[in-house]
Amino acid sequence: MTNAAQTSRETGTWTSLQAYVLAIFCLALGVTLGYLFRGSASPSPSVAASPVPTDTGSENASPHDPAQMKAMVEQAAAPLLEALKKDPKDANNLVGLGNIYYDAQQYPQAIEYYERALKVQPNNADVTTDLGTAYWYAGNADKAIANFQQSLKLRPNHPGTLFNMGIVEWQGKKNPAAAVTAWEQLLKTNPDYPQRQQIEDFISKAKQHMKS
Repeated sequence: MTNAAQTSRETGTWTSLQAYVLAIFCLALGVTLGYLFRGSASPSPSVAASPVPTDTGSENASPHDPAQMKAMVEQAAAPLLEALKKDPKDANNLVGLGNIYYDAQQYPQAIEYYERALKVQPNNADVTTDLGTAYWYAGNADKAIANFQQSLKLRPNHPGTLFNMGIVEWQGKKNPAAAVTAWEQLLKTNPDYPQRQQIEDFISKAKQHMKS
């Protein structure tokens, strides 16, 4: 994400980070499926990619110290929260907060702000996908799929949504046939999809699972 308050990014263009994560994901496909892409984003630089201070005054300090992460999230969120006091319906700031909390793996808070943003911009397919993805990580596959379905009503060929739908159908709902349907639609409607070979591998493995 290039800006914490940016509401949507073009999903057809994958960032190098996304491509890297997908490559790693492919290596683990036979063991587990679980990584989903936000419909609109690479991680927030204000939280996910910010350098963590190492000089904490403690020999036992960890770069993943929860207190440090909490402080970073609060620092990133503060200006957007302040701006919302002036305009509680500013969709950009609401999505920005959703992204910050998502990147910090604070999914209930991310869900709250994505839902508030969608009350202002109900036809935003990217944010609807983001909301579904946050629900998946919060442990609710049914709400994830419901949001993906809504996103596809808005943008039937949304590549990130179709990718995520396949993951949740397979891992969350134990329905490899539905996963294949989503991924085949992804490749059919996005013929120049950069990770086409990987998706074809996913489809092949899902079909093998259907026969087992």
